[in-house]
Amino acid sequence: MVNQQYDANLLPDMLPIYYTRHFPQKIFCRWLAYGCSPQPLSNREMSFTLADDVYLRYLSISNQKELQELLQKKCPYKLDIGAVYNTKPSVGRHNAVVLARELVFDIDLTDYDEIRTCCQEAKVCEKCWLFMVIACEIIDKTLREDFGFQCILWVFSGRRGIHCWVSDYEARILDSPGRGAIASYLCLIAGGENQSKKVHLGNENLHTSIRRSLNIIDNYFEQLLQEQDFFATSEGLNAFLKLIPDETLRSQVAKKLEKLPQSSLERWTSFVSTYEAYCRENGNAMRKLKYLTEEIKIQYCYPRLDVNVTTGFNHLLKSPFSIHPKTGKVSIVFKSSNVKNFKLDEVPTINTLLDDMSTDSSVHQNNMKEAVKTFQEVVFLCEKTEAMRRRNNANTSIEF
Repeated sequence: MVNQQYDANLLPDMLPIYYTRHFPQKIFCRWLAYGCSPQPLSNREMSFTLADDVYLRYLSISNQKELQELLQKKCPYKLDIGAVYNTKPSVGRHNAVVLARELVFDIDLTDYDEIRTCCQEAKVCEKCWLFMVIACEIIDKTLREDFGFQCILWVFSGRRGIHCWVSDYEARILDSPGRGAIASYLCLIAGGENQSKKVHLGNENLHTSIRRSLNIIDNYFEQLLQEQDFFATSEGLNAFLKLIPDETLRSQVAKKLEKLPQSSLERWTSFVSTYEAYCRENGNAMRKLKYLTEEIKIQYCYPRLDVNVTTGFNHLLKSPFSIHPKTGKVSIVFKSSNVKNFKLDEVPTINTLLDDMSTDSSVHQNNMKEAVKTFQEVVFLCEKTEAMRRRNNANTSIEF
C-alpha cells in the first residue's frame, strides 16, 4: 500500500470525523475542570481558529456535550486553551479576573536557528529534535526535583516544538511574578542577536540544578557535535571562537583548530585540551575562565524558553490533541521519560488516523492510543492530588 500524503485542502472534511472518533473529549473536559477547582469548567477560556484564519476568542463550555456540539458546529482548525476566570469569559470578559492557569512552557526550534545547522525556520528533522529531547529532560527534572511539581503534561506542538503544562494546584494559582521567577530560574541563556556570549556562570560553585542540567547535556553532547557539526564551517568556527573571552587563549585555539580536519568533535576535543593546559599555566585565567566549557555547552544545548508565554495570562496555548493545519499532525501527549524515543515520522496524522488502508495507519493508531493513555494518567494524578489537597484543607479547618 502507498501511504496517503496529507492534503490540507481535505482538512474541512476530515476534522468533523476526527473530533467525533479520535479527540478524547471526556478526559479533555476532566482535565480542564480539575473537579471544578477553583471555578467550574464554564469559566475556562477556549479559542478556535477556523478556516481562513478566522479567530474566535472567549469561548467556554459547561460539559462534554457542549464541547462536542461546538466542535461539530465550528470544526476548528486550531484549538487553544486559556485561563480560568471568576466568571464565564464569554459573558463578562471586560471585567473578568484570572483565578488560575497552568504553569506553561513553550519551546520552539526556531529559537535554535542560530545554532542548528540541519534545518531552519519551520523545518525540523530527527537531528535537531535532539534539542527538544534535552530541553524536555532538563525542564522536567527541574520542575519535579527543585519545585516538587508532579502533574506535568508534555505535548508535541504538531510541527517544531513542545509544550509543558504544569497542573499542580500550587502552579495553577501562581501570579505573574511567581511564574516569572520560575522562568528566570530555568533561563541560563541571555542576550540578543548582537551578543555572542550569552552564558555567564561566574566562578563560584555551580548550583545543583546547573550541574544536573550539564549531566543531561553530556549524555547527548557528542552526538550533537557529530550531527550538527557546529564548527565545520568558517562561520560556525568564528561564532565558536567569539565565545572565548580571553584573547590569548582564543588565538591559541584558533591556530590549532584551523590545522585540524573540519570535524566538530575533533575540534572540540582539541579546544578542551588547549583550554585545560592554558588554565594550568595561568592561575588568573583559571579564575576568570573556570566554567568556560560548561558555558559553551549550555549555550549550544540548553533549553530556550519563550518567557512571555510562561509569565502572561492572556496568551493561549495550543490544546493537546489539536491538529496542526500545516502538517496534519496531532499534538500528541508524550512521557518525558520516553522523549528520547520520540519519532517525528511516527506522530499520528489526521489522514492516517482516518485511513485504515494507509501503510502508517496501525503505527499511528497505536501511538494515538498511547498518547491518550498518557493523557489519562496525568489527569488521574491531577484529580488524585486535588482530592488530597481538599481533604487536607478540610481536616485543617476541622482542627482549627
